[in-house]
Amino acid sequence: MAVSFPPTLGLSSAPEEIQHPHIKFSEWKFKLFRVRSLEKTPAEAQKENKDVSEGKPSLEQSPAVLDNKVGGQKPVLTQPVLKAHPKFSKKSHDDGKARGKAIHQANLRHLCRICGDSLKTDEYKRRYPVHGPVDGKTQALLRKKEKRATSWPDLIAKVFRIDVKADVDSIHPTEFCHNCWSIMYRKFSSAPGEVYFPRNTAMEWHPHTSSCDICHSARRGLKRKSLQPNAQLSKKLKTVLDQARRTRQCRRRAQLRIRSRKVLKKITNCSKIHLSPQLLAVDFPEHFVKSISCQICEHILADPVQTSCKHVFCRICVLRCLKVMGSYCPSCQYPCFPTDLDSPVKSFLSILNSLMVRCPAKECNEEVSLEKYNHHVSSHRESKETLVHINKGGRPRQHLLSLTRRAQKHRLRELKLQVKAFADKEEGGDVKSVCLTLFLLALRAGNEHRQADELEAIMRGRGSGLQPAVCLAIRVNTFLSCSQYHKMYRTVKAITGRQIFQPLHALRSAEKVLLPGYHPFEWQPPLKNVSSSTDVGIIDGLSGLSSSVDDYPVDTIAKRFRYDSALVSALMDMEEDILEGMRSHDLDDYLHGPFTVVVKESCDGMGDVSEKHGSGPVVPEKAVRFSFTVMTITVAHGSQSVRVFEEAKPNSELCCKPLCLMLADESDHETLTAILSPLIAEREAMKDSKLMLEMGGILRTFQFIFRGTGYDEKLVREVEGLEASGSVYICTLCDATRLEASQNLVFHSITRSHAENLERYEVWRSNPYHESAEELRDRVKGVSAKPFIETVPSIDALHCDIGNAAEFYRIFQLEIGEAYKNPNASKEERKRWQATLDKHLRKKMNLKPIMRMNGNFARKLMTKETVDAVCELIPSKERHEALRELMDLYLKMKPVWRSSCPAKECPEFLCQYSFNSQRFAELLSTHFKYRYEGKITNYFHKTLAHVPEIIERDGSIGAWASEGNESGNKLFRRFRKMNARQSKFYEMEDVLKHHWLYTSKYLQKFMNAHNALKNSGFTVNSQTSVGDSLGIEDCLESQDSMEF
Repeated sequence: MAVSFPPTLGLSSAPEEIQHPHIKFSEWKFKLFRVRSLEKTPAEAQKENKDVSEGKPSLEQSPAVLDNKVGGQKPVLTQPVLKAHPKFSKKSHDDGKARGKAIHQANLRHLCRICGDSLKTDEYKRRYPVHGPVDGKTQALLRKKEKRATSWPDLIAKVFRIDVKADVDSIHPTEFCHNCWSIMYRKFSSAPGEVYFPRNTAMEWHPHTSSCDICHSARRGLKRKSLQPNAQLSKKLKTVLDQARRTRQCRRRAQLRIRSRKVLKKITNCSKIHLSPQLLAVDFPEHFVKSISCQICEHILADPVQTSCKHVFCRICVLRCLKVMGSYCPSCQYPCFPTDLDSPVKSFLSILNSLMVRCPAKECNEEVSLEKYNHHVSSHRESKETLVHINKGGRPRQHLLSLTRRAQKHRLRELKLQVKAFADKEEGGDVKSVCLTLFLLALRAGNEHRQADELEAIMRGRGSGLQPAVCLAIRVNTFLSCSQYHKMYRTVKAITGRQIFQPLHALRSAEKVLLPGYHPFEWQPPLKNVSSSTDVGIIDGLSGLSSSVDDYPVDTIAKRFRYDSALVSALMDMEEDILEGMRSHDLDDYLHGPFTVVVKESCDGMGDVSEKHGSGPVVPEKAVRFSFTVMTITVAHGSQSVRVFEEAKPNSELCCKPLCLMLADESDHETLTAILSPLIAEREAMKDSKLMLEMGGILRTFQFIFRGTGYDEKLVREVEGLEASGSVYICTLCDATRLEASQNLVFHSITRSHAENLERYEVWRSNPYHESAEELRDRVKGVSAKPFIETVPSIDALHCDIGNAAEFYRIFQLEIGEAYKNPNASKEERKRWQATLDKHLRKKMNLKPIMRMNGNFARKLMTKETVDAVCELIPSKERHEALRELMDLYLKMKPVWRSSCPAKECPEFLCQYSFNSQRFAELLSTHFKYRYEGKITNYFHKTLAHVPEIIERDGSIGAWASEGNESGNKLFRRFRKMNARQSKFYEMEDVLKHHWLYTSKYLQKFMNAHNALKNSGFTVNSQTSVGDSLGIEDCLESQDSMEF
């Protein structure tokens, strides 16, 4: 049928286009829409038919139609002239453009900004905004890696090198997919993983046009209504069709892989320099051959390198692929840069070099190892079949930094001449500035902005300054308050013009890493009645106490860490020492059995800690501190127990970590029980569980053994529910009375324990046998309160030494007054003896009189020189010999309980201890009978009766003493003065925090390095040049002498 318009309508070409078979579907649809718009409604059609029947032509009917009807020919389709108003046509055009832009933006919302993939493919609907701060997980990783980037635009620019800060919402998508997020996360975590990045180049985005790819692809992606499935189609036929479809998909993927491998092989073009696996002398399994082959060229690995995603390639092959294909791993498309390439482990290289290969030369049938192949090939220089598997020179090209200085000059000679010529022409011969600027630009290009900032600061004369951790160590170890440190910071910055010390907010960020509550951990099984949250810092000491009306009203201030969180922080602080101990025993990759951590617990009162302003408070303010020390860490390796860490100075205040501080009296049994009971409950829960903690990048298991040995005599009686030290039951280790101990000075054994004390307390509380008070007291052996802390039966070496020195001081007085002749001397005579002794000791030994015996006075008093000085006041020579022998025996016994390891430090005295103790007891019962008839002191009894048994059980007494906790008392006063506030509540919190930082081994390393520089006489001139190192030592020297 010929369809045409008359020439008068001006649209004569329209019917021919409609008939054309190769017009786009959109144009067909548009033309058909215009034609259909000319059709009439039924009413109009009836009117039109009526007009035709009457012979009146319609206004919309062309003359050609009428003529054809009259002539009896076929009617020809005609179209009237349609002229729209210009105003309405322009408005409709603008509405179409706005609608197209809206559809375009709607399509952009479902696309990834980085890779361009659809966000609808993620079944978990995970998407991330391009502009804005990073999420919590990524932020934690960046803090751990000490990265400064905190927003998504910075991370995207660093990883994908895409600048999204200038994006326009009408052109660029505003979100990215989870696959791109995984690539960024693995890039900073340095964790291996198979993450596929679908593009090698950045996705380009363009404004919306009429031929927009995004809108057309979205339009093509619209699903049409599918036909109803045929019910007659069997289930078996569906299965066959699905299986065929899967086979076709697998075949297509395999073809794509083959094509990509062929492309990579063409890029590398290493068939003439690398060895084929067919040259292997031994027929190895296929998977082994694949493991020693390059994943690009499929040849035997030559100069192998390993990417951050743990794939191994030849160095030449992977560098060529990275240069051509982009910075992505050829195997998994994980982001990879040439600087990320690293050498594989030594064990793999040794296996690779030991492989035997056949020489490819025709006249040679030898089999040589891969390591000696280059040397062997040098004898076949004329043969064309031989291959050099690394490079044509037969030697790998070494890295520039691994060369000697002479070789570096030779390789960089041309570049050096070019730089010098540029410097002479442009910078007046300043070669140093040109080289530093080039290095700065290289760092900026590699997104190493942190190093670039430090280099730029040095170039401008400001210097990079000290690290925040170093400044924190200086502040804590010099006991500077916030105002004092800030004053020093401003003064140094104003004088030198450089920011050597960091501001306070940087120090606060550094101390968060060192305080408990920063590192994540897990307990298996979970701890009973303890929260599973790990970000727990300083808490109230009474937080675990359940309050009720009948409970003892506790009115005190107490601050503490949670026990498990504090142990985790202490272990992470010792991470370097633990890993170094493992390396020394060749246990780098140890992944078996748990690490056994032995913890020493200490608790002691600090006496009156009130600030003495004027007359001081009416009531003395006393404090108690509970602390712990990590003594040893062992691991079971085979049938042996390997010690990977041992505390070198177990009695130092630097290793005694505070756990709880409270303003209370150690004699207040109820308050002590209320505050320490939650802490003890946490300890008991940790005994039955194992800690899962990541250390050195490996998840490791720890189990804990707690030993409560750092308690003095007074506190042991308090926490074990025993009577005070003046009781008839003299000892906390055995059931002997004072009379029994004086009659038998040596032969006693340890009989008391925490479980037995609990049973005796129940007997004392219930009195099941209805006995009198004296009979009940004799049955429970002095237990009068409920024990609430388990202690290990031991001797406090520090207080034992002080108590024995006080007893010798008393013996000296009695010998001067000849009390063995006159035991009933008056009180005035005894005071005169003491005054004579004090005056003579001050004259001869420079010992000033004291009100109460302390450790320093005891160490000076217990010497042979002191006995010789005292003997000058004693007229009897017989008494001289007895007193000298008594002191000599004591000085032979003292190292046994004072040393950390007597078996190594004093083995002779350890062997002679039993004999010396019996001789010592014999002297007390004969020559000094007037003093020790029917009575004996607590510490003399423990020294003579229980020392060998304790050393046989524990190996040492001195290492488990409370001396470290006692040494920390002066720190409490200094930190309290440093953090003086109006509120004691916050004051105790700051004291606990800074005391913990003082014991950090990480900060101690900085101070040890500083002290080593001072002792070695290292000084730096304060008038240093711009590019030279800073005068940091001068700042630290001035810091030590500052007075605020």
